[in-house]
Amino acid sequence: MSDPTRISPPRRIFIDKQSPKAFHALVQVSEAVRATASEAGLDRTTVELINVRVSQLNGCAYCLDVHIGAALRAGESPRRLGVLSAWRDTGLFAPSKRAALALAEATTDPVNTASQASAYEAARQVLSEDQISAAIWVAVTINAFNRVSIMSKHPVPPLHIK
Repeated sequence: MSDPTRISPPRRIFIDKQSPKAFHALVQVSEAVRATASEAGLDRTTVELINVRVSQLNGCAYCLDVHIGAALRAGESPRRLGVLSAWRDTGLFAPSKRAALALAEATTDPVNTASQASAYEAARQVLSEDQISAAIWVAVTINAFNRVSIMSKHPVPPLHIK
């Protein structure tokens, strides 16, 4: 029996559907960023590792579901995806991927200026300026998508297990 005094949480608006022009603009930014990353020489697995790591930090289940699948399709290993939240504690990531992940984390937590300085220092050792810029843009973009999905409460589609 339901409690009539209990107030149910408000239904969330899917802001991507409510404001399609704004969402379409974000999709266009994402397409430009993907092209920028490719032109800079950031491979697709690096882009997807950034997308997954930022989504982990933000707790965006929907984007995690989307980008773990994309990472696997791009050739990323399930093992590295499994330890991504502890990437600093493994030897599984090349210096360029470590630098990109550090930049992504610094972009996601912009208040931590020490982290930013350290990330830039590490990145300058192994990435070009174009790659540094592209990695930051990837992180900026997935942060925006995370907020769209989190505020909309986009559901993760059910898994159909046979």
